[in-house]
Amino acid sequence: MGIFSKNPFGHNLLIKKWLIRILAVLTHQRYKRFNKLEIDGSEVIRALPDRNVLFVSNHQTYFADVVAMFHVFNASLSGRQDSIKNLGYIWQPKLNMYYVAAAETMKKSLLTKILAYAGSISVERTWRAEGKNVNRQVKMSDITNIGTALDDGWVITFPQGTTTPWKPLRKGTAHIIKKYRPIVVPVVIDGFRRSFDKKGLQIKKKGILQSMVIKQPLEIDYENETTESIIEKLEYAIEQHPSFLKVIPKKDLAAYEKENEKRRYRNRKRAMQDDDVES
Repeated sequence: MGIFSKNPFGHNLLIKKWLIRILAVLTHQRYKRFNKLEIDGSEVIRALPDRNVLFVSNHQTYFADVVAMFHVFNASLSGRQDSIKNLGYIWQPKLNMYYVAAAETMKKSLLTKILAYAGSISVERTWRAEGKNVNRQVKMSDITNIGTALDDGWVITFPQGTTTPWKPLRKGTAHIIKKYRPIVVPVVIDGFRRSFDKKGLQIKKKGILQSMVIKQPLEIDYENETTESIIEKLEYAIEQHPSFLKVIPKKDLAAYEKENEKRRYRNRKRAMQDDDVES
């Protein structure tokens, strides 16, 4: 890799490498000391080709989820078995790894811009913008960018498009799968919502058991399966199909709702404080 080497999006690979190294050092203890991350499926990562792989996952925070995946995937490629011990694995990180994120989120601060440079494919959400519901067409350039990233390497996506559990998956993911025919690897995470704030930047509670399960690639008939069939297959794979609600203990559902209510209260309180400042 030359000093001026760039990826297909024009990002300098040397700069990207150092950003990933620095971010990894700053975040490693969030999954090793303050909380414990249990991993299952490192052997799946090592068996994958270098490009055209799409990881689909449920979503619990804006950034902690994907940062954990960068740790786990790089550790697995370096020979760790279901472990992120010994941070040396990040010295030579996989540079052709990307994640899909909302464009408006990645433009909000210097930190999000740094995280974007480290690997985001920024897309415009078709259903929500600036806190309001919208209804707009998918930008073809966003689809093309995801295809470009798949052609170059691995892409992580959260097809629900929200950190709220049990929401329907966006059909755009199925269209991408049919169009670019990637290897589709499901990932199921848990514990991040309890460990971090919604953005995944601040530790909310210590001593939480986090988990990440990397499943075997899905069998998909790219030619004949409908988008609806693919979506349903993804919902089951990442354990977000509505049928899972029937087997979740009531106390866990109550905990989800209690957390949502706390968040709604904080948002209302923040809005009232903003109104006081403006007046």
